Amino acid sequence: TGRLKDIIVMSTGEKIPPTDMEAAILRDPLFEQVMLLGEGRSYLSLLIVMSPSCWESISTQHNLDPDIHRLAQNNKIEGIILERVAHQIREFPGYAKIHRAALVPEPWTVENGMLTPTLKLKRAKVLDRYKAEVSKLYEGH
Repeated sequence: TGRLKDIIVMSTGEKIPPTDMEAAILRDPLFEQVMLLGEGRSYLSLLIVMSPSCWESISTQHNLDPDIHRLAQNNKIEGIILERVAHQIREFPGYAKIHRAALVPEPWTVENGMLTPTLKLKRAKVLDRYKAEVSKLYEGH
């Protein structure tokens, strides 16, 4: 299911409706907003806006700095995130495994142009704004 124009077609030919996986991932209270990436790529990645209050308790559990912005590309955080994501998407096929994740510092809103008035994600705008982060997720691939 999912809107046809939103379907991600990976370089392997696998087709993935991102909204289904994103909805599954958002069942975890740590994640406020997520966007699945992988169009034309060999693996899936994720852009994530985390819940600050939920992150605070998790950072304490793992002895990490509670300031999300200072830790955006910390490997330990990526490991924690990917573990939690894997738990939420365990019912999806194996090719739909998410290999990388990047934190996004601010929420996506109608005001900053990342959401439509009906609160749907403007995927092209988010991709454009975070192209440097997306490039890092696929470095060497």
